[in-house]
Amino acid sequence: MFSARSLMRTTLSERTRSFGSHARPGVAASPYDASEASDRRCDKGEPTYTVARSATVGADADRVFEQIVDFRRWPAWSPWEDVDPNLRRTYSGAPSGVGSVYEWSGNRKAGAGRMAITGAHEPDRVVIELQFLKPFKSHNTITFTLEPQDGGGSRVTWTMTGPRTLTVKMMGMFTSMDKLVGGDFEKGLAQLKVVSERT
Repeated sequence: MFSARSLMRTTLSERTRSFGSHARPGVAASPYDASEASDRRCDKGEPTYTVARSATVGADADRVFEQIVDFRRWPAWSPWEDVDPNLRRTYSGAPSGVGSVYEWSGNRKAGAGRMAITGAHEPDRVVIELQFLKPFKSHNTITFTLEPQDGGGSRVTWTMTGPRTLTVKMMGMFTSMDKLVGGDFEKGLAQLKVVSERT
């Protein structure tokens, strides 16, 4: 499940109070790499945004691929699965891989939406069409790429690309998509690492 509410969890008033305060003294740098094409570098006038994070997992790419290509395995590592204990999940289409569909509906934090796997090249790439329905409507593309590392393990990159809708542009006045969801990607990659390394 991908929480649409995570994109709007900070109100404009809260952002207004903190606007202009960018430095975070005493906070260590994140161990997760941001993509060179991240939202932080994008011109605000561009029609799309891109957010990406990467992490190294101590498991072969095929083991990580299994966790991503099967939506029924997402509850074990997705960073948004705990936002609503009564979340309604619906699985349809293929059991995994291309044609697999996952729909969710929950409280206002979870929102509602749909994910469908549109591309799966084992063991190095999974492409997902992400559709938000609530609290706002938006279409995005999620891509996971997996690269084998010398000496073992895999480099996993989680990327989301989407249009700069009016809602996104309004949020962009106070923050960036990278700041809003980048932390969630890091949390998800950390949990994916744990799950993949113990299976």
